[in-house]
Amino acid sequence: MIDIIEHINAIHRQVSRTGEEVRVTLRRTYRAEVDEVWDALTDPDRIRRWFMPVTGELKVGGTFQLEGNAGGEILECEPPERFKVTFGGATSLVEIRLNAGTDSTTDLQMDHSVPADFGGASGALYVGPGWDGALLGIALYVEGKLKETDDPQQMANSPEVIEFNKASIRAWATALRDSALVTPEELQAATEASAAQFAPGTSADDYL
Repeated sequence: MIDIIEHINAIHRQVSRTGEEVRVTLRRTYRAEVDEVWDALTDPDRIRRWFMPVTGELKVGGTFQLEGNAGGEILECEPPERFKVTFGGATSLVEIRLNAGTDSTTDLQMDHSVPADFGGASGALYVGPGWDGALLGIALYVEGKLKETDDPQQMANSPEVIEFNKASIRAWATALRDSALVTPEELQAATEASAAQFAPGTSADDYL
């Protein structure tokens, strides 16, 4: 069983804009050493255990492709502390940083930035719940809560994860509202689109 409230509250979410760039930021602490979290994030055999299969030349200058999802180019890599990639397009940038916390924990920060004219701040509700699910998968994996037979892609469609997605949409709608970067109408539309993607059968009225 997933403690949905625990995992939702474990993630700090922020939506910001600097100049012509919009950024979503996620932070979470894991009960695992930095080297363990780094390896889970960068070893293809381990990535498929909590996320999805990935192919490509996983080094600076190389490219990657997630099965049935986005691909990109690896721009920077400084093991075991940070890497930066394009994700789904040359101007869509994802950077992950790891820092050692207290008591053998790891603090992870993920930043996903796009040009402001690339959907604006509303895009937080298009990508945020998906990234919440990825951070959940990492937690379950590095903390030994996934069995070898578990298929993360099947789990993504389970009733339990759909309930997690609903809580995630609500959390991102709150973060987007708190950013003051969108109008109420834009927030309504973005929440509606997020609900259709991550929790079919629900609507913006369930979250706002």
